[in-house]
Amino acid sequence: MTARILLADDDASLREVLAYHLRQAGYETVAARDGRDALSKLGAGNFDLLLTDVRMPGMDGSALLQEVRARQPDLPVVLLTAFGTINDAVEAMRAGAFDYLTKPVDRETLLRAVQRALHVGNLQRENRRLRETLAEKAPLEAMLGVSPALEATRELIRRAGPTEATVLLAGESGTGKELAARALHALSPRASGPFVALNCAAVSGDLLESELFGHVRGAFTGAVADHPGKFRQAEGGTLFLDEIGDMEPRLQAKILRALQERVVDPVGAASPVRVDVRLVAATHRDLAARVRLGTFREDLYYRLAVVTVRMPALRERADDLLLLLSHFYRQFEGGDLALSPQAERALRAYSWPGNIRELQNLCQRLAVLHPREPVTPALLPLEFGGPGALSETEGDAGLWAVEKAAIQEALRRAGGNKSAAARALKIPRHVLLYRLKKFGLDGE
Repeated sequence: MTARILLADDDASLREVLAYHLRQAGYETVAARDGRDALSKLGAGNFDLLLTDVRMPGMDGSALLQEVRARQPDLPVVLLTAFGTINDAVEAMRAGAFDYLTKPVDRETLLRAVQRALHVGNLQRENRRLRETLAEKAPLEAMLGVSPALEATRELIRRAGPTEATVLLAGESGTGKELAARALHALSPRASGPFVALNCAAVSGDLLESELFGHVRGAFTGAVADHPGKFRQAEGGTLFLDEIGDMEPRLQAKILRALQERVVDPVGAASPVRVDVRLVAATHRDLAARVRLGTFREDLYYRLAVVTVRMPALRERADDLLLLLSHFYRQFEGGDLALSPQAERALRAYSWPGNIRELQNLCQRLAVLHPREPVTPALLPLEFGGPGALSETEGDAGLWAVEKAAIQEALRRAGGNKSAAARALKIPRHVLLYRLKKFGLDGE
């Protein structure tokens, strides 16, 4: 591909001579009569090198160099002057010039300087392209997998990341929505800014308002100092709101105002505060259904779902299962994973209601209890087909049936109160919720 050179010099005759030498050497050359003309031509076309005189009327070569460094930092610039000194050359190099030639310059010296500058410019552009490619791949490569379902998700993130669009990440719990949010941030122009995350379901309504929008000192009992809130902490970056579907309507209205008007109202403040953030939201709820029920604002839903990215459940990613198991087992220092055929079949047949989070939990358990040990069904927990699990011919008999019946009886005695049932069974509430989901009792 022929290199394009922009030549700027107010001396018409010298300009013609230099342009002749460059064209004879095979370079496409565009001439400019001064600095402003050169700057105009730079904006209208792509060039590989700028060759410019220093002393020109209007905008001189030094001012042109400063503009080029700001606009096109990878474009090499070679300065020409009839009044060169060592100090001038040093200053030119400090200002970002690639080379500094003194007039009159002979053809060989000119072409050698041009060749060197073009070579270095090509290397710089290639390095920049490589850095951009790596920067694009790195956050996406953290989302491990080769399945078509995951690749479709990655492609949406790849396309939405560099924009300012609000993104809604939908999918079951444990599918990696925060990882996707971080990838969106890393691919965006805001990548150098902060990434701030908040789980809306983990904070009560009154506290959530303060966490999101901040408060001023004395706004309420215990507010002993100003608190900026997550929106202001994410200034210039990305705010990730997980489980936004659990947010109460009053706060939904304030989120909508922040998105529409780019302002937040800190609790107790006399006036709103401007904010500049990109919002990424996530939920395992069906927000469209909640809109129809009237529990989620329709206007906020459409503001959030400019781009909707669905995170696939682990059961939809059969091609990724062994890759993820090996990765996390090694990450938890279990060594290289070895699965017996029976254990592999059991893991593939499992529905993985907890998705990636559940898979990580299993890998950590195996790595802690059985490091560098071949995994057989005997090492797997009950729900994965381990000891005490039902065989295909046992129907509804065995340990699972006993456990299921015990849970149903505890719930009956507790009048359906899950916390009371968990206390009666002497198990944590989250374990009971997991068992309810496993036995298909969570809808009862």
